Amino acid sequence: MRFFEHQDEARRATRKLVAGFVLAVLATVAGVHTALALGWLALRLLLGGDLPFPAYFFSVNVGVTLLLVLGGWWIETSSLHAAGAAQRLARRAGAREARPGLSHAEQRLCNVVDEMAIAASMPRPQAMVLTRAQGINAFATGWHEDDAVVAVTQGALDKLTREELQGMVAHECSHIHEGDTHLNMQLAGMVGGLELVHHFGMTLCEHGGLGQLVGWPVRLMGSSGWLAGRMLQAAVSRQREFLADARTVQWTRSRDGLGGVLRKAMTEQRLAREQRERQRPLHPALHHLLLVSDGGRGSMWLDAHPPLAERVRRIYGRPMPAMPLACIDEGPEPAAAHCPAPHVEGPFTLV
Repeated sequence: MRFFEHQDEARRATRKLVAGFVLAVLATVAGVHTALALGWLALRLLLGGDLPFPAYFFSVNVGVTLLLVLGGWWIETSSLHAAGAAQRLARRAGAREARPGLSHAEQRLCNVVDEMAIAASMPRPQAMVLTRAQGINAFATGWHEDDAVVAVTQGALDKLTREELQGMVAHECSHIHEGDTHLNMQLAGMVGGLELVHHFGMTLCEHGGLGQLVGWPVRLMGSSGWLAGRMLQAAVSRQREFLADARTVQWTRSRDGLGGVLRKAMTEQRLAREQRERQRPLHPALHHLLLVSDGGRGSMWLDAHPPLAERVRRIYGRPMPAMPLACIDEGPEPAAAHCPAPHVEGPFTLV
């Protein structure tokens, strides 16, 4: 795999998509003002008189729309700046701190997290385990490198070899090192702001009369901007997945590590389709953070993850088949000195 070329390609695509996201926000602001201006002109024609635009018409339209977008962004992101927010989000999703004294698998996870942090020249993230999740998956979260979390599912600990676990953890460390978790949270906040414009329009429509005349244009432009924002956010996320895949191969010097993870995940998805079963989805807030999509989004334009077959093809340079699933028992490892003692904080429930 020409990992440096793939990394450069993903970064260039990300810059273009982020620029497109900014344009989508500006287009929503301009669209709201234009739609309201057209609505006012239609009202003037209907009344058959010379009805001038209200004072500060442009300033109010633009100011209120920007206030909604930036206010929604602030609401979505402000709570994530606090210290320990990454651990709290992980616990809400059902994760707990890894306990190396509890099992060989968790001891192996702690050792691998230490190794990948050294390889990435970054502070060691907190290792956590999603004990109730039996599928192969993982996620990383955190606003900064020194307050980050890497969480893996129990299914990953049970079904992945040490080399594959290295590939999985390296992928998540890449997201932290490249600032992907920070970028995703910022984009998610802006999408929330665009959604707030749509809801504001709906509220105006409920009042009837002139409220509907004002509310429908705001609602239409807000929903269009929200949909464009969702699509661009998902496209950015897909490019960052390609970037993390390439960075993983660079750090581990192995295609079979992450490649094995993705090929086993392909088998899980195929078995789920054949048995018409769907694994219990993880917390909705984690969707864009997961290593493997938990499915069910219904549209490739809104999926934050590229198809597994495409990711595998990029890693190996050619299509590769899925791999069989089997429980792994590679025996004990030396104790991991850096994993914390069990820490209980809660209770936490999914919301």
